[in-house]
Amino acid sequence: MKRMTPIFYRVVHTLRDAMKNKIEEGADEIDVLAWMHRCSLELIGQGGLGYSFDPLIEERPNEYAVALKEFVPAFFSLSFARLIWYRFQPLLNLVPVSWQRWVVDHTPSRRVQRMKNISDTIAHHATVVFNMKKDALRAGEEIVIKQVGEGKDLLSVLLRANTEATTGERIPDAEFISQMSFLILAATDTTSSSLTQIIELLGFHPEVQEKLRAEIMQACQECDGDIPYDTLVSLPYMDAICRETLRLYPPFSTMIRETRRDIIMPLSQPLQGVDGKHISEIAVPKDTTVFIAIRACNHNMQLWGEDVKEWKPDRWLAPLPKTLEEAHLPGVYSNQMTFLGGGRSCLGFKFSQLETKVVLNILLQSFRFSPSKKSSEVVWNLAAVRYPTIGKHSSKQELPLKVEMLQGTPDNGDSEL
Repeated sequence: MKRMTPIFYRVVHTLRDAMKNKIEEGADEIDVLAWMHRCSLELIGQGGLGYSFDPLIEERPNEYAVALKEFVPAFFSLSFARLIWYRFQPLLNLVPVSWQRWVVDHTPSRRVQRMKNISDTIAHHATVVFNMKKDALRAGEEIVIKQVGEGKDLLSVLLRANTEATTGERIPDAEFISQMSFLILAATDTTSSSLTQIIELLGFHPEVQEKLRAEIMQACQECDGDIPYDTLVSLPYMDAICRETLRLYPPFSTMIRETRRDIIMPLSQPLQGVDGKHISEIAVPKDTTVFIAIRACNHNMQLWGEDVKEWKPDRWLAPLPKTLEEAHLPGVYSNQMTFLGGGRSCLGFKFSQLETKVVLNILLQSFRFSPSKKSSEVVWNLAAVRYPTIGKHSSKQELPLKVEMLQGTPDNGDSEL
């Protein structure tokens, strides 16, 4: 992650300059979600794939960015189609893919066709990136290091390893492209949602925003240029804000997993059965579908205390409740289940954390965020990934905030104030 930090800073400096230009053109409100989504896509593009999807300088919407943003709402609008798919998936797996595609192409449903077009757009761009990186690898390292990411991106590393693997162990190109599409989708939506939530909360809590800005400015004074990786990830108040927001507002509310073998699942708190006996563990057979209630676990009053529903970053600057430490939650991050745990935990949570902290660092040096005229109407919708709209009946994802440029905002990518 340390090697990716300069890439992150370069992208976020461009984001800051683009937002600065909008304000200088007369805009006093900015759709924070739109910019965070574009920034997240570009960061996963350059840092994960070594490819630039969106230079962040054009007002024209990026086709790929739009497709990614619309994927989740479009997918969850197909409730009946998804039910059929899950019900008959074993049988559908016996049908050639070309036949399945023919059925989709000829299904007279506007929602199905919308989903098809979005999926095709995502697959097309993933294929273009994959072929470009593969061709560069064949051409030699001199070509690879001239690309975005200089060959240090995740895709270049994986392609090298795949090329060196034996024939039987190599991942097929189609599988690579599918995994790329999933990686980009997962990394873009989740992090942009969390970043938008943090910035909105900072707007509603100006005292927290000012305290965080002071911490950032103090760190800037102690270094020459951008705050280095080791210092940035160690800023205590910034880290507390990130942890508290991800605890209270996880991008995923639930996650589905399937047991691969018979297990005994321990409970954090014993339950009383109908026979009056206490139950401290549950037997779960193999192939059982388990719904992991991430949000409910993060909001468990018995573990976190009576103020569990309050956004209080300072809770992370003091010892955590003893009940929480004794629960031994399996999460990989901060005694919470936001990034899950074990072998199926989120592999990119360090990437997401660094992205969040670089964005907060640069933007808070330049801007002050506060509620907009529409902030009281904002609704955060529970879906596969939480997203904000203006009003509960709107389908347009957006979150406008009032943005004020601070005195001494850097020009032309200069990080010095």
